[in-house]
Amino acid sequence: MPASSESLEMYLEDIYVLSQKLDVVRPVDLAKKMGFSKPTISEWMGKLRDQGYVEPDNGTGLHLTAKGETVAKSVYERHVVLCHLFELIGVTPETAEEDACRVEHYISDETFDCMKAYYEKATS
Repeated sequence: MPASSESLEMYLEDIYVLSQKLDVVRPVDLAKKMGFSKPTISEWMGKLRDQGYVEPDNGTGLHLTAKGETVAKSVYERHVVLCHLFELIGVTPETAEEDACRVEHYISDETFDCMKAYYEKATS
């Protein structure tokens, strides 16, 4: 992973989320979602492509490779579970969303797995 695995995970997660809504994820769509400039997105897409996480899609869009999709789905699952768990314990939806965005990148697998199991038990 590059120096900032949090940034890498954020890009992959956002590409994944957009791909669930759009037929083609274009760099401009990602720039809009993330609030970054097109040159910043372009620079990161080069890094992600070089590391095998994304590949161009017909020259106009972005496509996650199997490697990129694996990371993206994992981060997205953490985000969703953490957000729901935070709301379950009384955190406002806005704060839960913000906190999940931060925590999802730093929580250990062990702690996340325990939190997920707790959430699933509490909501079943």
